[in-house]
Amino acid sequence: MTMMNITSETACLNGEHMKSIAIGKPRFSEKNLDSTATQQGILSAWLQAFKDKGVRAPETVSGDFAIAFCEPDGRTFLAIDRFAIRSLCYRQVGNHLRFAERADQLADSTTEIDPQAIFDYLYTHAIPSPRTIYKGIYRVPPAHYVLFENNQLTVAPYWTPAFTEVSPPPFDQLRDEFRALLQQATARQLDGGKAGCFLSGGTDSSTVAGMIGLAHGTPAATYSIGFEAEGYDEMEFAHIAVRQFNTEHHEYYVTPDDLVRSIPMVAASYDQPFGNSSALPAYYCAKMAKDDGVTRILAGDGGDELFGGNSRYAKQRVFDWYQHIPGAIRTGIMEPLLGTSLASSLPLVRKASSYVEQASVPMPDRLQMYNLITRLGIQQALGNDFLAQVDISAPLQLQRKVWAAAHTANNTNRELAFDWRYTLAESDLPKVSGTTRLAGLEVGFPMLDDDLLAFSMRLPVDYKLKGMKLRWFFKEALRGFLPDEIITKKKQGFGLPFGVWATRNEALLKLASESVRSLVDRGILRAEFVEELLTKRLYEHPGYFGEMIWISMMLEQWLRAHAPSYSVAGSR
Repeated sequence: MTMMNITSETACLNGEHMKSIAIGKPRFSEKNLDSTATQQGILSAWLQAFKDKGVRAPETVSGDFAIAFCEPDGRTFLAIDRFAIRSLCYRQVGNHLRFAERADQLADSTTEIDPQAIFDYLYTHAIPSPRTIYKGIYRVPPAHYVLFENNQLTVAPYWTPAFTEVSPPPFDQLRDEFRALLQQATARQLDGGKAGCFLSGGTDSSTVAGMIGLAHGTPAATYSIGFEAEGYDEMEFAHIAVRQFNTEHHEYYVTPDDLVRSIPMVAASYDQPFGNSSALPAYYCAKMAKDDGVTRILAGDGGDELFGGNSRYAKQRVFDWYQHIPGAIRTGIMEPLLGTSLASSLPLVRKASSYVEQASVPMPDRLQMYNLITRLGIQQALGNDFLAQVDISAPLQLQRKVWAAAHTANNTNRELAFDWRYTLAESDLPKVSGTTRLAGLEVGFPMLDDDLLAFSMRLPVDYKLKGMKLRWFFKEALRGFLPDEIITKKKQGFGLPFGVWATRNEALLKLASESVRSLVDRGILRAEFVEELLTKRLYEHPGYFGEMIWISMMLEQWLRAHAPSYSVAGSR
């Protein structure tokens, strides 16, 4: 399907059919609509689908997409794909609905910054939909539609994850189906130009690199980022994949000076504050591919979240086992003993006590027990006037709602569905989509192909997490295709050694320090907290405390570009 891109900031006024947004690579399951999309364009197919099915139209559409249009009768309809690969924002103004791809396209001189959104950002390092940084401007959540009719606004899911485990066929048959789906998914994402992909040296990016060779008929062009910092560089594994698949390889080592030059630009390029530190290396990787003639780069995001590859899935399974101990033993013996002062003085017993404490907390609350801003101390870190304007329970309340939505009786599957929203849609995909856009590239995500998604949702959970073995089926199905060294390596990705570099590079520390101290002037952070963070804590544990400095710096850099006069007192 040829990608169509019709976009503008637009609205329905007085029933007039204004410009629309129709972007992405949607695939219509009905042949007549697919034919319409090919012959008349994506928008025509969507209009016909909405005429036939109303708000159920997106249910039969796969691929990445964002659609927004106004009917002659004044109805306005918006929808985005299941993982929010594409984005849409909206704002109700009187009796009409404005919409755009970006939140900042809907803001004007009267639009206020939302303090709650800033707190949500500090809590999750992004601003989860439907909220945006602006009051009154909202983002369509993944797999949701928006209908504005008779001055009434409806926002609802058109798709909810539903896991239907079935007895699997013989392993060889399942493996062959899986490999065929991977190759098909990769082929769907190529644009006919130079076939390139990110290559971190991990399982997913290496798989995409190999599948490009099969789907395209020639080896992939691969692009890797390295760091001169111990424990952060995994170029060695990228080289293993290069040798395995004979790729045309390119690599670049990001430096602290690169960060100093590019942090303000990357922060400002997003339509709201965004704190995923891997955005910087992803940008340099995409820029390298753009300079090399690639027009659409493929990324490996999604394999861990569909097939059970994150280490926390195994960790949470251990905690879930605690719930199978008889309640009388848990509450009558174990918890009282482990809660004594004597127990806290013994290292091994203290560890057991921590395990019981975490295991006793229900999901998804348990996932936030080590949340960065709460561990550092919300009251100690944030200004009183700022805190008076926010609800510190709001981020977790939304997470509980998302957690409960998936149709499954299994906690591991529920964790996967939760991560489709919070790890992929709200963090990793905006990271890649935003930085590739900044570099002038399109991006595709083969691992998030709808047929692969359906395949993953019918896999038995023990094929994803077998005992404590992460993504067991995925790795076994690709054994012999991927090198063993990559199958057995630990997940890392393009992790950025910002904290380590900030303790060693004067220019980077200066940029970070000035940025974070500016948040004190705005009334968001406390001066005492910031000074201790910059002068003491950073040097004690650069990786951990550097993360707080990073998200604060990126918030300030965004505010400087988009809302320079904002302060808690109410200035915009």
